[in-house]
Amino acid sequence: MLIGEYTHTIDEKKRISLPANFRKEIGKKVIVTKGLDGCLFMFTLKGWEKIVVGNLEKLSIGKSDSRDFGRYLLGSAREIDIDSIGRILIPDNHQEHAGITSRSKVVFAGVYSRVEIWEESKWKACQDKIVKSADQLAEKLGEIGAI
Repeated sequence: MLIGEYTHTIDEKKRISLPANFRKEIGKKVIVTKGLDGCLFMFTLKGWEKIVVGNLEKLSIGKSDSRDFGRYLLGSAREIDIDSIGRILIPDNHQEHAGITSRSKVVFAGVYSRVEIWEESKWKACQDKIVKSADQLAEKLGEIGAI
């Protein structure tokens, strides 16, 4: 399971070191795609296969929302090699989507089977919003038996 929050700095060559705690679970390659809320999603190859085979391929091509979401998530997905010292190269279009620039501080947030990659100030704003509504979120999840 991918959990925890880690802050790293992207270098001038657009590379960033993955948190050591994630490297054990990730392998030699990852899939990075545009995420929701202004972040990037990073999946292991196995996790990505579960998302695509288990869910996305079942979406109807007859529905425009399904086609659009497939284009959004799958169209921007890239298979990225992890170098020998645990770094990945974040493509320009992904950096632009997430508001990441050279020397940006980047937050890796483990969320079950994926890692979210955030520009640090966006992450802090998202966390502030979540903290303010945590009680209400817990109430809603309790109503459906999730917690």
